[in-house]
Amino acid sequence: MTHPDASEIDQDPAAVLTDKLAIRDLVDQWIIASDSGLWDLFDEVWHEDGVMAATWFQASARDFADARRKGFEAGVSIIHANLGHISDVRGSRAIAQTKMTISQRAPVHGVRVDVVATGRFYDFREKRAGKWGMVRRQPIYEKDRMDPVEPGATLRLDSKILDLFPVGYRHLAYLQTQIGYDVKRSGMPGLIGPETDLLYTQGTAWLNGTGGAGVVG
Repeated sequence: MTHPDASEIDQDPAAVLTDKLAIRDLVDQWIIASDSGLWDLFDEVWHEDGVMAATWFQASARDFADARRKGFEAGVSIIHANLGHISDVRGSRAIAQTKMTISQRAPVHGVRVDVVATGRFYDFREKRAGKWGMVRRQPIYEKDRMDPVEPGATLRLDSKILDLFPVGYRHLAYLQTQIGYDVKRSGMPGLIGPETDLLYTQGTAWLNGTGGAGVVG
């Protein structure tokens, strides 16, 4: 796991603060643009070689933006919220971690439901030609839940489908499979586990300049 250390402390504090504010601004720009259909602003967040992971998509940021746009225009309801945030800046590279929620509404077995997943966005950032951008965004899925939208509605889930997916996003995956998404069944980081340990190792290497941004999960 990455934490500020002497390599950050030895940098100019004013410059580090300026970088941290720019990184946080991009974190918020991502969700405002994505959830509001502001696609030009969404594209500004990424570097050209950016990659994105989600339960239903793992590929280039460009392809993700196209898929997100098509879903938005088709009425797919996915809303994000950002919470606490930290970043570790080392020269032109940074790791940003942001607590977040993902909320999706859709029918499941004829009942309208909301699924809320809680986790973190783990971002590999880099400053190129004086501009910070995202090289890789990897969500960490910590827990989720599903609730009927209408009070008093009842819903029975198929435990065999639910058990196909990791505990951190199994209800989100259940909903997404019901509306036709091909959801990844393994390999995504959770609160703890080998996938999360690998992500932290990749983050440390990224900050130290000894590794790339890793493979999107």
